[in-house]
Amino acid sequence: MGNYSMSDSTETTNEIPLTDLLEALLFVAPGPVNPTQLATALDRTAAEVERGLAELEQHLCQRFGLRLQMHGGKYSLTSAPEAAGYIERFLGLEATSRLSKAGLETLAIVAYRQPVTRPQVDAIRGVNSDAVMKNLLSKGLIQEMGRADAPGRPILYGTTEEFLQYFGLPSLQALPDLEPVEVFISPNGKNNGVLKD
Repeated sequence: MGNYSMSDSTETTNEIPLTDLLEALLFVAPGPVNPTQLATALDRTAAEVERGLAELEQHLCQRFGLRLQMHGGKYSLTSAPEAAGYIERFLGLEATSRLSKAGLETLAIVAYRQPVTRPQVDAIRGVNSDAVMKNLLSKGLIQEMGRADAPGRPILYGTTEEFLQYFGLPSLQALPDLEPVEVFISPNGKNNGVLKD
């Protein structure tokens, strides 16, 4: 039986491409990690790791199964959005993973306006959003991000990493741009609908 030690295994890592090492570390990571943590583990600079992460992202986009996701300056591996239906079926999530129209509407407001308070969400939706916000919190799609510097110090909400995974987004920057809208107010002061530019 040959002698094998951990030092033998680390000596061979110089032969493994950086992108492969990053993919392996992200695969075994218990949660999202920042580039500094990866750089320390690989004895590389943060700049090298960030270049490697960019290459890994391009590489993963050419394959079907996995994607690189960034949230709050931390990276993780996630399944490709195209595989969502198969994953839901495999995990038995088809019936429980759907969001109501009110849930989707509230989640969109939080995603585009974050950090946002519940009263701000209520004002945009025109209805009380307390139950919907509690549902989104229980699903892990939104989270408390602190308190607003306003009377009553209302809680500020924002989206989570699970939000990105649910919609198959690599980061918040990948959210589609909002179309410009113009609200038409009639001479009697009533909102008569929305006109797009």
